[in-house]
Amino acid sequence: MDQAQLEKDDLVVLGLSTSEVHGGIIGKDSNIEIAWAIVSTVVNILRKHQLHLAVQGCEHLNRALVVERNVAKERGFEQVTVFPSLHAGGAGQIAAFENFNDSIEVEHITAEAGMDIGDTSIGMHVKFIQVPVRTSIKQIGLAHTTYLRNRPKLIGGARAKYE
Repeated sequence: MDQAQLEKDDLVVLGLSTSEVHGGIIGKDSNIEIAWAIVSTVVNILRKHQLHLAVQGCEHLNRALVVERNVAKERGFEQVTVFPSLHAGGAGQIAAFENFNDSIEVEHITAEAGMDIGDTSIGMHVKFIQVPVRTSIKQIGLAHTTYLRNRPKLIGGARAKYE
């Protein structure tokens, strides 16, 4: 949280392969209990920091995301009609629907930071310019983890000053 430099009401995207967490192949062995443990933990931490969560679905839902309706409205995200299942959206999205208040699906977001558990490719949902965040947590279960934050673009070329 310290390295991400997030501010109140920022949005964090979570990509989660429960299959990878317990040693399977992404998309082949979803596990709702693992999803519940991870999503509920992340939701509780983010709420303490007054941050919002979006949970990315799998490629079968074109990487659509579960968010709370008020977040979608405040950020102008367009709602789409689909409900996740274990093999279309995944266990993480199901857990998000059950942990959020007034959950909906949206097709595109721009988040300030993200956490990718199991190489689910969250980069498309994090603001440009993305910066890797190095943490001591390299794996959750057997799944590789990657963390991203964003920073403003550095523009202006050789004569520009950034500090």
